Amino acid sequence: MLIVKKFGGTSVGNKERILNVAKRCIEDYEKGNDVVVVLSAMGKMTDDLIKMAKDINPNPSKREMDMLLTTGEQTSVALMAMAMNALGVPAVSLNAFQVAMHTTHAYSNARIKRIDTDRVNNELEQRKIVIITGFQGVDRNENYTTLGRGGSDTTAVALAAALNADSCEIYTDVDGVYTADPRKVENAKKLKEITYDEMLEMATLGAGVLHNRSVELAKKHGVQLVVRSSLTKEEGTVVKERVARGKSEISGVAGDDDAARIAILGLEDTPGVAFKVFNVLAKKNVNIDIILQSVGEPGKKDISFTVKQEDAELAVNTLRDYMSEDDYRDIDVTTNVAKVSIVGRGLKDHAGMAARMFEALYEAGVNIRMISTSEIRVTVIVEEKDMVKAMNAAHDAFEL
Repeated sequence: MLIVKKFGGTSVGNKERILNVAKRCIEDYEKGNDVVVVLSAMGKMTDDLIKMAKDINPNPSKREMDMLLTTGEQTSVALMAMAMNALGVPAVSLNAFQVAMHTTHAYSNARIKRIDTDRVNNELEQRKIVIITGFQGVDRNENYTTLGRGGSDTTAVALAAALNADSCEIYTDVDGVYTADPRKVENAKKLKEITYDEMLEMATLGAGVLHNRSVELAKKHGVQLVVRSSLTKEEGTVVKERVARGKSEISGVAGDDDAARIAILGLEDTPGVAFKVFNVLAKKNVNIDIILQSVGEPGKKDISFTVKQEDAELAVNTLRDYMSEDDYRDIDVTTNVAKVSIVGRGLKDHAGMAARMFEALYEAGVNIRMISTSEIRVTVIVEEKDMVKAMNAAHDAFEL
């Protein structure tokens, strides 16, 4: 049996935790399983590296940032291999270059294209535990790239798919997927299981337990995931295609305060304007989330959309560089906003779910700025200060 195990930064944050992870992996190894381990950088090491870079250069190139940040995971895997060797178990650490983990060349936000498995399989055949850097890859020009925050999850799932692993286990500092962030919603409950589609929406909307691309890959390749804690032996949450339907129509509530709202006012109400706006942003790799178009004054329209806060300045500067002052009346940016969402496969089968959410927010005194929906999701934009209040109101309304 081949098992892929991924451990986050807090799970390997110090000597004691590194040894704890090593022992957990060795338990499966000693049962006769092949074990591949994917690690994130230790604790806050990535944040420390970013701070160090900004102290040297306030605007470092993305290429050099990726070169720097990949050292975090290389530190983790080397120390883990040393720990396992000290415990008497053969282990080898490999970085993305040694594995040959091929990615696109979008620095800081690359996507995995393919993984060469020969080196990994060769090491496994020698009965070694193989420990691989998460979060990173190599582009066609042999430059290091990173996959974005949370990218180690994606590395683990991609490896599980490429190696035809029997299991892919994601270990974090929480013991599974909850109906809401338990740090923000006191009554949040752990889910026994959740569908890929629901988990993808939750991850995209700020749940933070899994990287959204990892869920996309898992669904595409049929990799069943288990999310569990590295600090306890409790059963976690299984992420798979189909699950038993519970009593509630929704599975969870998500909140994300890493959002900025941009409104372009007074655009010409003619065909092709929206395409031109979003095409130029796409060329700058600005990811757009919620979009709302409304009628303005006669012959004019307004377009509002949300981006991550870190992309707001780039988006606005790109638009101003691209459009002349005659193309629009004003561009308004608001960074003190947040997204609150309800997610569940039951939304498409039950009428009135959105109305129930809106009623709960109204009773809690939360004003809604924008609304976006899909078959299994309703998302609203609210003021950042109201996010936690809105999450709790929605969670109570659906009796999760």
